[in-house]
Amino acid sequence: MDYGKLCEDIFDLDQKIRFAAICGKTGEIKYGGLRDGINSLLSPEQTKESVVQAWNRWKLRDAIEGSVGKGKFAMAEYEKVKRFTIPVDNSHLLLISAETDTHLSIIYEILKLIRG
Repeated sequence: MDYGKLCEDIFDLDQKIRFAAICGKTGEIKYGGLRDGINSLLSPEQTKESVVQAWNRWKLRDAIEGSVGKGKFAMAEYEKVKRFTIPVDNSHLLLISAETDTHLSIIYEILKLIRG
């Protein structure tokens, strides 16, 4: 899968998507990032810590996979953004943040892009 193109395609889905990145387990952003012209709400250190925390939360979800099935995505809504976490494979998470008025249906469009 071309992760760089995936991030570009996600940005093309909706102007309200602020951030789309493929992240590794150590907190690094490997592909994608902040949409051009958007100011980050987090410092680089906060962003890295946020990615590490997303991985830790995803590991907790994996622990119950045998009972409830494989996780497809997780969403959190904050006062300033909505955040989506999607496992792409065993080594990468896709993190997306969007404006709060972004409709949840965008996640299903993103899943279609990932699954082909």
